Amino acid sequence: MDNRNFSIKQLLEISACTNCRICAEVCPAVSASLDGELSAIHRIKGLNRILKSRTGLFRKLLSGRGLSDERLKHFSETVFRCTLCGNCEEICPVGIRLRDLWLSLRQDMVHSGFYPKKIDRVRDNLEESHNVFAEDNEERADWVEDIREAPDHGYLKDKAEIVYFTGCVAAYFPIAQKIPIALAQILDRSGVDFTLLGEDEWCCGFPLFGAGLGDHFQQFVDHNLKALRKKGAREIVFACPSCYQVWRDCYPDEFAISHVSQYLLGLVKENRIPFKNLPLTVTYHDPCDLGRGAKVFDPPRELIRSIPGVKLVELPDNREKCNCCGGGGNLEMIDKKLSSEIARQKIEEVTGTGAQAVVTSCQQCVRTMLTHVKRNKVPLEVMDITQLIHSVCLHP
Repeated sequence: MDNRNFSIKQLLEISACTNCRICAEVCPAVSASLDGELSAIHRIKGLNRILKSRTGLFRKLLSGRGLSDERLKHFSETVFRCTLCGNCEEICPVGIRLRDLWLSLRQDMVHSGFYPKKIDRVRDNLEESHNVFAEDNEERADWVEDIREAPDHGYLKDKAEIVYFTGCVAAYFPIAQKIPIALAQILDRSGVDFTLLGEDEWCCGFPLFGAGLGDHFQQFVDHNLKALRKKGAREIVFACPSCYQVWRDCYPDEFAISHVSQYLLGLVKENRIPFKNLPLTVTYHDPCDLGRGAKVFDPPRELIRSIPGVKLVELPDNREKCNCCGGGGNLEMIDKKLSSEIARQKIEEVTGTGAQAVVTSCQQCVRTMLTHVKRNKVPLEVMDITQLIHSVCLHP
């Protein structure tokens, strides 16, 4: 294989690594597993050896001493045991864009044939069912049936100003379905002209990048754009940070886009969402893709502070430094035990604040943290910010 999966800039950045090891100190996978091989510094060293073994002069020098198939297989396993949280990039003193580098590295591993075979499931599910869970895509909006007194159109209109892009996790996972239910009712209460795409919504394509399958991405872009144009919408609202981030970074700039925290804050400022008092102490968990990825830090906090009676206490590590919940990077599929251990560390940090509830802005974060809380009977409420707003929203 050659090095075509990496840009010239990435190849230059790799050589800028100073071996300072700060990245290892902030890596959630390293702290949860106590395995230094999962650190960014180890990954860069392994990648350097692979890249050099593919170039003419170094190939000769390393003849017989390059990475064997067995070592490549082991290295690839460490590459995919990562949440792609971006904490290493945030802390890197020389500014290496490490998260993008990991995505390119995963694609390289797939092209080389050295990757966890569970990754094939992501490709197959998306190719066959257009969602990551291999569910019937015609059932993508079935959660509407759980809404009491839902409108006859089931939020599936021919035309609307706003499209709520639900995302795979919220559409199909029972724990997460409370989020779209809450948001739909808030938007309805606020008089927002919105629609769902229903079965015409395909996965945003984000899981493909995390799986090293970016080659399959464009068909999802083309389909989703076509579905949106048909609705005549001017803006898309996302409750999923990964959908929001991939749309912002990889889709053409054709529609206005908002994360739900931004959109709901606008409705609050327009006095379209009246609140009742809620005496509750909460802390806020910044989702990796929304926080470090998209730099959306203030809107969720403004929303929380706008609720009378609610007290916000910050986590010791917050905003850019917020610790991952363990739910990203397809880690749960590759190493469920490691994902759970990262979640355990996160919940310990949360309970240390004394908060009664942890609020986040991501259905995957809710799912990961809530799963740990329920399994271990932790006296803590876990909710998405849409659920918090819904709980205090005064209905006419």
